[in-house]
Amino acid sequence: MAEQTLRTLMRTTDVVVTGLFSPAAVAAIGLADLFARLPLRIGLGLGSGAIALSSQDTGASRAPGDETTTDDAGEDNTDDAGGDAAAANRDEAITQALVVGILAGIPFILFGLLAGERAIAALGAPPNVAEMGGTYLAVIFATAPARHVALIAARSLQGTGDTRTPMYVNVVSNLLNIVGTVALGLGLGPVPRLEIVGVGIATAFGNLFTAVALLAAIYGPWAAASFARPTDATIAKQLLSVSAPKIAEGLAATVAEFPFNAILLSFGTEVNAAYQIGRRMHQQVTSPLSRGYNVASSVVVGQALGEGDPARARFEGWASAALGLVTVGAIGLLLFVGAESFVRLFTDDPATIDYAADFARVYGLVSPFLVLYVVLSGALQGGSDTRTPFVARTTGMFGFMVGFSWLVGVRLGWGVEGVYAGIFLYFVWALLVVAAGFRWGGWAAKAAAMMEERGSVGEA
Repeated sequence: MAEQTLRTLMRTTDVVVTGLFSPAAVAAIGLADLFARLPLRIGLGLGSGAIALSSQDTGASRAPGDETTTDDAGEDNTDDAGGDAAAANRDEAITQALVVGILAGIPFILFGLLAGERAIAALGAPPNVAEMGGTYLAVIFATAPARHVALIAARSLQGTGDTRTPMYVNVVSNLLNIVGTVALGLGLGPVPRLEIVGVGIATAFGNLFTAVALLAAIYGPWAAASFARPTDATIAKQLLSVSAPKIAEGLAATVAEFPFNAILLSFGTEVNAAYQIGRRMHQQVTSPLSRGYNVASSVVVGQALGEGDPARARFEGWASAALGLVTVGAIGLLLFVGAESFVRLFTDDPATIDYAADFARVYGLVSPFLVLYVVLSGALQGGSDTRTPFVARTTGMFGFMVGFSWLVGVRLGWGVEGVYAGIFLYFVWALLVVAAGFRWGGWAAKAAAMMEERGSVGEA
């Protein structure tokens, strides 16, 4: 949660500093960010596979061995071969995920250098905005492999139960990023004023620093995990099978943002701006907690399954969801009550304030559903089930947030109220799907079968 809070602050600093250059610079970064989310989605997807296998095999490495013998003194000795195999599988899964992440980042380097400006221009940006955005995109895409490594390595360590090392590294990285953005962007002291290029360089340096530091942590003696030569095709297949739905989920969510924003713009610029403010406010106060619970539930569920205790895994999942409901649900209630006061911190336009307050109230109202969905999705991920969250989010976004909002709000003439209802129904639907999957799905048996297939546990 601390890590996510500072990451959010870093992104906010980028926007604030860029706003001092020109409105065109803000638009350039905003449009470039649409493309910059693509390596983020891939890194998070591969990270989901890494955290699932890492947590399960960490749990399996702690579980008692399969064979017990009695020595001459009459004492029981437990064979630890199963634990050694599980630890070796964990290390190979982490290494394979990192290698795939590096390879998957190379096309983004070429895209940023050869097509970044044209891609932003294709969104309708004027030439000066496309030029600035293309330059910024080329700089940050140059470190796309490092961005993938940073995300995968962090989740690999988290899967072993070590959430502090990624936090320490990312806190330092984000602070350096913030300082670099201010110094290089504004040209403080002896540092040249590079404006939007400086903001991009600071972000790229942060990606490189995080990747190198986390790789060093895995290589050194501080982490439970280490590197291993990638040789097992079964681990590679399982890693990709868990990661692919998560990557598809993220890409689908990015695609859905385009028609949804078009629906908002049909009601006026103020409505679109109000949505951005209301959602951003909600993310600022709830996302660090929700994402923290998501990771934590993946770890505790995965490790319980690795230890051969599916009943405890189910309890850990529901307990994590309850904790999220109590905390994030309470924050959502405060947001609902004080929505108008909060949005006045972002804008003084009367029309925008009214709509933004309504969007903030909607997000405050759906906070209990949202956090339960996020936490249970993490629990399912710990059980190697990323398909159920993919179905929940994709059908919810396209069916309700986009489809219902367009049908009721635009086609039937309900206006913005139809959009409010579409957002609410999306999160309710997503929760129902993942809750049903966690309650009745076969994720525990699937995880056990996958661990047996890759040799992390002995045959029953």
